[in-house]
Amino acid sequence: MDEWFNVHFARMRVLATTGSIMTKPLLIMKTGSTVESLIALGEDFEDWFIAGCASPGAEFTVTRLHLGERLPAPETVSGILITGSPANVTDLAEWNYTGANFLRVARELGVPILGVCYGHQLVAWAFGGAVDFNPSGREIGTVDISLDSAATGDPLLGDLPARFKAQTTHVQSVTRLPPGAVHLAASALDENHAYRLDDSIWCVQFHPEFSERVMREYITQRATALGAEGRSIADLLASVEATPEAAQLLHRFAAYCQQREN
Repeated sequence: MDEWFNVHFARMRVLATTGSIMTKPLLIMKTGSTVESLIALGEDFEDWFIAGCASPGAEFTVTRLHLGERLPAPETVSGILITGSPANVTDLAEWNYTGANFLRVARELGVPILGVCYGHQLVAWAFGGAVDFNPSGREIGTVDISLDSAATGDPLLGDLPARFKAQTTHVQSVTRLPPGAVHLAASALDENHAYRLDDSIWCVQFHPEFSERVMREYITQRATALGAEGRSIADLLASVEATPEAAQLLHRFAAYCQQREN
């Protein structure tokens, strides 16, 4: 086992002294890494996902899909979380096809799935939707998300206020939902910010795992591109705020997977 695995295995195993213990781990399907400045601090997407789930008795396993690591059999995991990525779905990298095939099998088995940002787009693409550059341009910073009436009673989004704040950073979007998808939320720049497939697959374009600090770092690291687009870095940084409602989704998903096992 290499050093990376040893360090991250220690982070992945989260066992509580009370409460139900999952018999299967939650899989974090990693599709890329965060910005270099945060990696230098020893942080990456999986760390924020695990902290956000905060689920007693949960265990996690991470597969770096973008690096060609082998995915576990879908029936051996209690749920699947798909991370964001600096890549674009339209690059059509070979590992996208591997991930899409895995997700199709997982859907047939009824394994719960939560796709975030790139994960949101990968699921849409895997099941017949469309992904492309957002015609409205880059969406970055803390934005308002508006729930659709179809979100009423939804296990993950149903208890959120009709309008809430979330952290976002993306240039591509789901431009057409996959067949059978239920539209759940939108923002001013992205009409497909959240959707559900069946009764156990959810996808969100925003980042429930991002803190204010992480969001500000993304804006800072994207400063050159944002300046070329005529965006004010100072204004974007000043508008970043806490997003506690959006952050609840990871914990709710982990709890949902745990309840399905018990």
